[in-house]
Amino acid sequence: MVCFSLQSGDSQGLRKLEDTGQDVLSKPTGAVLPKAGADPVLDAHLNPSLLQNVELDPEGVALEALPVQESVHIMEGVYSELHSVVAEVGVPVTVSHFDLHEEMLWVGSHGGHATSFFGPALERYSSFQVNGSDDIRQIQSLESGVLFLTKNNLKYMARGGLIIFDYLLDESEDMHSLLLTDSSTLLVGGLQNHILEIDLTTVQETQKYAVEIPGVTIMRQTNRFFFCGHTSGKVSLRDLRSFKVEHEFDAFSGSLSDFDVHGNLLAACGFSSRLTGLACDRFLKVYDLRMMRAITPLQVHVDPAFLRFIPTYTSRLAIISQSGQCQFCEPTGLANPADIFHVNPVGPLLMTFDVSASKQALAFGDSEGCVHLWTDSPEPSFNPYSRETEFALPCLVDSLPPLDWSQDLLPLSLIPVPLTTDALLSDWPAANSAPAPRRAPPVDAEILRTMKTVGFIGYAPNPRTRLRNQIPYRLKELDNEFDSFSQVTESPIGREEEPHLHMVSKKYRKVTIKYSKLGLEDFDFKHYNKTLFAGLEPHIPNAYCNCMIQVLYFLEPVRCLIQNHLCQKEFCLACELGFLFHMLDLSRGDPCQGSNFLRAFRTIPEASALGLILADSDEASGKGNLARLIQRWNRFILTQLHQDMQELEVPQAYRGAGGSFCSSGDSVIGQLFSCEMENCSLCRCGSETVRTSSTLLFTLSYPEDKTGKNYDFAQVLKRSICLEQNTQAWCDTCEKYQPTIQTRNIRHLPDILVINCEVNSSKEADFWRFQAEAAFKMAVKKYGGDISKNKEFALADRKELRSPEGLLLCPSIEELKNVWLPFSIRMKMTKNKGLDVCNWTHGDEVQWGPARADEERGVCVYDLMATVVHILDSRTGGSLVAHIKVGETYHQRKEGVTHQQWYLFNDFLIEPIDKHEAVQFDMNWKVPAILYYVKRNLNSRYNLNIKNPIEASVLLAEASLARKQRKTHTTFIPLMLREMPQVGDLVGLDAEFVTLNEEEAELRSDGTKSTIKPSQMSVARITCVRGQGPNEGVPFIDDYISTQEQVVDYLTQYSGIKPGDLDAKISSKHLTTLKSTYLKLRFLIDIGVKFVGHGLQKDFRVINLMVPKDQVLDTVYLFHMPRKRMISLRFLAWYFLDLKIQGETHDSIEDARTALQLYRKYLELSKNGTEPESFHKVLKALYEKGRKMDWKVPEPESQTSPKNAAVFSSVLAL
Repeated sequence: MVCFSLQSGDSQGLRKLEDTGQDVLSKPTGAVLPKAGADPVLDAHLNPSLLQNVELDPEGVALEALPVQESVHIMEGVYSELHSVVAEVGVPVTVSHFDLHEEMLWVGSHGGHATSFFGPALERYSSFQVNGSDDIRQIQSLESGVLFLTKNNLKYMARGGLIIFDYLLDESEDMHSLLLTDSSTLLVGGLQNHILEIDLTTVQETQKYAVEIPGVTIMRQTNRFFFCGHTSGKVSLRDLRSFKVEHEFDAFSGSLSDFDVHGNLLAACGFSSRLTGLACDRFLKVYDLRMMRAITPLQVHVDPAFLRFIPTYTSRLAIISQSGQCQFCEPTGLANPADIFHVNPVGPLLMTFDVSASKQALAFGDSEGCVHLWTDSPEPSFNPYSRETEFALPCLVDSLPPLDWSQDLLPLSLIPVPLTTDALLSDWPAANSAPAPRRAPPVDAEILRTMKTVGFIGYAPNPRTRLRNQIPYRLKELDNEFDSFSQVTESPIGREEEPHLHMVSKKYRKVTIKYSKLGLEDFDFKHYNKTLFAGLEPHIPNAYCNCMIQVLYFLEPVRCLIQNHLCQKEFCLACELGFLFHMLDLSRGDPCQGSNFLRAFRTIPEASALGLILADSDEASGKGNLARLIQRWNRFILTQLHQDMQELEVPQAYRGAGGSFCSSGDSVIGQLFSCEMENCSLCRCGSETVRTSSTLLFTLSYPEDKTGKNYDFAQVLKRSICLEQNTQAWCDTCEKYQPTIQTRNIRHLPDILVINCEVNSSKEADFWRFQAEAAFKMAVKKYGGDISKNKEFALADRKELRSPEGLLLCPSIEELKNVWLPFSIRMKMTKNKGLDVCNWTHGDEVQWGPARADEERGVCVYDLMATVVHILDSRTGGSLVAHIKVGETYHQRKEGVTHQQWYLFNDFLIEPIDKHEAVQFDMNWKVPAILYYVKRNLNSRYNLNIKNPIEASVLLAEASLARKQRKTHTTFIPLMLREMPQVGDLVGLDAEFVTLNEEEAELRSDGTKSTIKPSQMSVARITCVRGQGPNEGVPFIDDYISTQEQVVDYLTQYSGIKPGDLDAKISSKHLTTLKSTYLKLRFLIDIGVKFVGHGLQKDFRVINLMVPKDQVLDTVYLFHMPRKRMISLRFLAWYFLDLKIQGETHDSIEDARTALQLYRKYLELSKNGTEPESFHKVLKALYEKGRKMDWKVPEPESQTSPKNAAVFSSVLAL
């Protein structure tokens, strides 16, 4: 039976619900019970319904002693107390939160304990300890668990109490508020001067936003702003993307108590400063977010401590005082004293208040551990749509007599067993119960391959294919798995590979760099690339586009014309791609990295809008669809290069018959790739609209034919270019949207035909598979059904298909499988603006002759130049590789031979392949993504000379980006025209770096450290000093590099870079862009100077420069003995020059000048390299001295430095 009791209030009746039929009274922990003989009546202030599910001594208080009040009904639409319950007796409730996914109410206590109650009856669901010492300050429910925030700890727990993750913050943190910005991102703020952004997926801190006013204790969010409430009484409005302050309200002079936002209104309550101290302000501050100004304050009749908007029919405000008074009013109206209700807290103060998502329930928590639920209906719901809550199954135990198992003579017949005459199920015959031990799952082949045995124990790195310390036993699945792979052909790599990887050839799998304590120095790239072409390193963020960079590089006109481009934009993809192509030209098989290109790529807003910027976690786990991603990237890069090169055009680059290069506003990329289209829209009323447009690539459109018809690739390509479709479009004649027939015709053929395959679902994959099978059957039939098992053989009886030598080369069966793509296609423009497309084979070439491919007659033959494919590999998440037909000019430059060859480019793995492999697509693991066809004799149409666009003027004086830079702060003297370096001149160089991303490493089981991902560095300072002449040792470049990326570590001890040095607003240094300094170094490299420095290999690698080895004089190798350790610059300077450098921090001017002096010393000791034996003795003495000193320089009595040398002071007068 449900009863309601009525208690009198000030002016409104306070309705209260008591479930007298379900109350179970038991003894609470720490409760004071009446002595024997005392009057068994509870404290008058303690409501008996609060003790539901709390243990009381049955002898202490009798159930009959509880007063039962008269029952009343709850009025619909009026908030009244429905239920009250004790969370923890005597422990204050610090936070309450209605679950956003289930019908539950969560409360946290001052003792760090969390309790959940189910439904409006507040039945205890779960209770567990979150923190042993700190109070719970905020609770946030998520889909699969609940977040709890304490002082310096964020804990994510399941609703039953299991820990999902436990994230420890810094001990100095004092957190008070959290805000869930989306499903996987969380903001955490407190009394410190920053707010942390935490990724809930990776459980890592991703951003740290500085806060000008410390003490963020309340955070709210709308679709326009983040709202931060500060302890100083201010409310700041921050941008959703950058977190920068957009506006600020100075609400209260003392402190802020609470605020809430709804629609265009912000209401806040707080404390004002008085002569006697802080006093609760009875005026609520209300702000209009449209005008960004305060409106008339709202005077209330209670001391406001909490407030919330409760928008039902109107935008009502609920204002709560700590004494239990509650008032409802409109934020723009007048508060009526008659609208005051009273909550009867057991303790003296209300500590927390929350409103359910449905606005039907209010929750209050007081200082004595009680929770009060107020609702506006007898059967409220906390959420509009709540999912079903899981409950633990009850434990059903039959009442059986106790058995004492310690008695040896206890008869087992006491255990009741049903009497039966049938055979028991467990009584199996011996034939069915033969012992069959469980087969152990096979050990990962990667573990066996990398395992090192110490005694009888093997140690191997974790390949991360399974959960740590867990080996799943799936007997049926394992049996089926072994059966399904029993017929798989033997892997060409060997039997040690895993069975499911036999399908993917080893050269197509994702390649990774294994880092050692020396970094990349001892990694054998030659094992993966035995050619002289350069691969690209894959560890940089967004390096999935490496294969497409290689495709563009091996297009000779693109390579030459891109390298001729140079503009003034800081982040120009065309410039950065030209710099990268220059590195690929200089490399002799060593891999390059596109870090500067990808850095510029990440700054392009369009790239981010198209979803081309991948997070590290998505790239590592392969979450994104790489095939779809690279096709979007292909379209983006062509469009971006077209736009970048429109600004600086080189008309003389094109040597066509028409004279001029292209139409006004076009670019080199437009001339190469663009194709002018004519789009015709025909309405059913007969009106026709024709518009012209241009496109840089085409997307394959597959037929909807379900009859299994065979198609040539040329037919599908023609259908995709000359597309015809029915769609709704606006008709100017009918003045409304009408069904129209839209057709697309081509006006002229491009020089390079780019095709996105769009194989993004099983439907398109099945189409490719079916067409490849049909093409295979036709090829077998064509060659008479007798195909050799060897690679090639002759058919003498096929005279019509013979080559001029009388032989016809016929492919083997393996070369014909999974092939639908032709190596050449023939395209012809017809007189009626139509297009003819057909596959062009070697037989057609023999039969019709090359003269048929005459462009003057509108006929063009395109040869396949590259295919980009998506490798499906569930273990690594897949990867992208490219098959590229490398032309004669590239082989001539690299190897001195003239021929064409197909290669596989898989990041830094480069391997020659057979041409048929480039068009074979096994759709189970090798899916086509992008195709590049080029016109025959394409190179003859363009001027392929590369004119270096970098001039000597880049070395002259330039303005600094820093606003506060003064001439007195100048640390270098720019070169004058008469000082321009010549071939062979010496230049001392040193660079300093900062860290953008920390290194990711793990400890192996044998205690050694394994680097998973190296730290990402960015150059912060580059210094070049003169190496000869009267001004030797004087710097002519000392640039600090401005960066827009977040720096996680300035490495001040090693770099000398301090926070603010790279910020143009506050820096006093000579600040430039990376591109500006990069051009200076490129000019010095191109002019042929020799760089002298210490550890230049790493410097050039981070700067992303490829320098010929004969132009590098590295003192780390000059003073090095084979198989010995490398020696630091500080020790060499002390030993040879009697200089003590790098005292507190490093200085690049000091280091570059010291390296120059060390090189001079090397020439002196080795007699210009003519006496290696005597120099070997010097090195031997050096290493002996180093071992005795433990390679440490003695502490200086008085610091001396090359900075103080007379050579520098004498030049300051310049």
